[in-house]
Amino acid sequence: MPPKLKNLKLEIRKNIAYITLNRPKHLNVFDTETLNELEKTLISLENNAKVKVVCLLSDHDKVFTAGANIKEMNANNVIEAKHFAELGHRIAQKLETMPQPVIVGINGYALGGGVEFACACDIRIASERAVLSQPEIDIGIIPGWGGTQRLARIVGPGKAKELIYTGKRINAEEAFEIGLVNMVVPADKLNEAVKEMAETIASKGKIALFEAKKAINQVSQSPLDVGLRFEIESWSTLFETYDQKEGMGAFLEGRKPIFKDK
Repeated sequence: MPPKLKNLKLEIRKNIAYITLNRPKHLNVFDTETLNELEKTLISLENNAKVKVVCLLSDHDKVFTAGANIKEMNANNVIEAKHFAELGHRIAQKLETMPQPVIVGINGYALGGGVEFACACDIRIASERAVLSQPEIDIGIIPGWGGTQRLARIVGPGKAKELIYTGKRINAEEAFEIGLVNMVVPADKLNEAVKEMAETIASKGKIALFEAKKAINQVSQSPLDVGLRFEIESWSTLFETYDQKEGMGAFLEGRKPIFKDK
């Protein structure tokens, strides 16, 4: 059963879960309460057999999230800071490794932890007015929710160092050019673009879809030879499924497949 939510909204339609950050008066800043809600929500969706795709959105028309709550962090000692970092890491890890593909819609400012969570998602779609930054250096810290690792894997170490060392803000066009986002769409079309992508993905067979995510994740987790072996094993086991028989049969018969996720 989904948790009761105060700072988020959750809606499930057509095998797609839409999580919306819902603290507009606070610029969707992540405090501990919101982080706990998000973690519990992701765990509930991970275990929901009906959910094939997860989408992460914002209800604010100009801000995805301003990042972590600096006022809360400022009161932390070293031990408390470590616990706060670990909570953010658990959420990013869940976004990255939960079986369902995760799509994030970045509609405006995505700062600090917002970029880090976006980097943990499978597909990033930005509105043309999106602005992204890892500004932690300007308050005397570094990214603490995986930014030094995932950002470097996505855009390369050199570009990640530039962004993290300077704290500079980049617009949607530059984010697309460096590979940080998959596509840029008009601001008023963002949610529709996320929905269209999610529905396209959700129309595929769930077993193959989930195996594809696991296999691709091996790129950042294993040496090449280990990842290739994982792919062989994953690919071959799919030949036990109904969807493989249906998919190939439909192709040979010149019709659209009807997957049953089994």
